[in-house]
Order: sequence, then structure tokens, then C-alpha cells
Amino acid sequence: MQTKTVGIVLIIIGIIMMIYTGFNYVTTKKVVDIGSVQVDSKENHHIQWSPIVGTILILGGVIVVVSGKKSNA
Repeated sequence: MQTKTVGIVLIIIGIIMMIYTGFNYVTTKKVVDIGSVQVDSKENHHIQWSPIVGTILILGGVIVVVSGKKSNA
């Protein structure tokens, strides 16, 4: 892969991470299972990251793109 492509991918991922600062997923746990009777419990898990991580990725991507242009010139 070219360094310019890697830099652009880092910038795009950084922008996405700044817009969407987290996501949720749900797990189902079986609480009671007696014959044909089942009771399930759904748990909501939230994964969150700081927008600073996205900013760092954007800056890293810009540095990679700029350094790639200098080495190709």
C-alpha cells in the first residue's frame, strides 16, 4: 500500500470516530430454563471512546500523507 492511501484511511477512520463516539451491543443470558418455560435476560453493553482518539488518528493521517508527498518528490 502506498503511504498516501494509508494516510487517507487514517483520516477517514478518525473522522468516523469523532462523529460516532461509541456503539451498543446486546447479549442475551438464559436465567431460567424449566422444560418449555424459558426466561431470558437481555443486557445492554455500551462501548465508548473519546473524540480525542479520532483527532489523533486524523493528525497521524495528515502527517503520513504529508511525509509521503515529501519522499515522492
